[in-house]
Amino acid sequence: MSSYEAKTVWITGASSGIGESLALELAKRDATLVLTARRSARLEELRSKCPDPERVHVLGGDLLDETSWTGLANKAQAAAGPIDVLVNNAGVTQRATAQDTRLADVRRLMELNFFAPIALTNAVLPSMLARRSGRIVVISSVAGYVGTPFRSSYAASKHAVRGYFDSLRAELHDTGVGVTIVCPGYIRTEISTHAISSDGQVHGKADAAVASGMDSTDCARKIADAIAKGRSEIYIGGKEVYGIYLKRFFPKLVERIVPKHVPE
Repeated sequence: MSSYEAKTVWITGASSGIGESLALELAKRDATLVLTARRSARLEELRSKCPDPERVHVLGGDLLDETSWTGLANKAQAAAGPIDVLVNNAGVTQRATAQDTRLADVRRLMELNFFAPIALTNAVLPSMLARRSGRIVVISSVAGYVGTPFRSSYAASKHAVRGYFDSLRAELHDTGVGVTIVCPGYIRTEISTHAISSDGQVHGKADAAVASGMDSTDCARKIADAIAKGRSEIYIGGKEVYGIYLKRFFPKLVERIVPKHVPE
């Protein structure tokens, strides 16, 4: 897929951060968009910023509600036609020790970060397979390779996402449908502000590493390019991305380094 012209892209978690920036980037590249998030008002604001708002469909919904998954997929396709690219971007992280994280919050993380992408993918996949065309994109993380303190459940969900969609890619070989796994590092978004604390409440502040990370606009541009080129997996960020390679080739070194990088 060399161009987004005449392509329909469904982005979840589009009201802020990577999702919002990717929507603006793809709108500039002439894509038709379906935008999903809980905050419908934010989506309407985003829609108004796009070059051609008439080609942007707002579809509010809470992906923590598993009963909504099939309905959202049906509404997305009814509003904009067959989905050419699904970007599973919605997600949440945590800021709590493994011991202090409530099991209910572990389940909440897995519902949004892992099960929702699977359900939405399964909902749009039949149409893609019938057309022998389409791409599934999932936002994993550097944490999908390297676990770090106070993010145990988040890291687990991102490891799971990477493993599942890596397997799915192999299953879809020679079907015309591709899979792109995106592993961002520190990107300047609201992710740490909205992280789940040990009491289940919002963390409420940005980590220093996130605040000084890559701009989400630059991240979105790289993601858009990767999708267009049919890339299987990409790593985006600063020096933290090298942790992926260190984990593979020098795991003991990573064991010494990671405990020193605690969120501030």
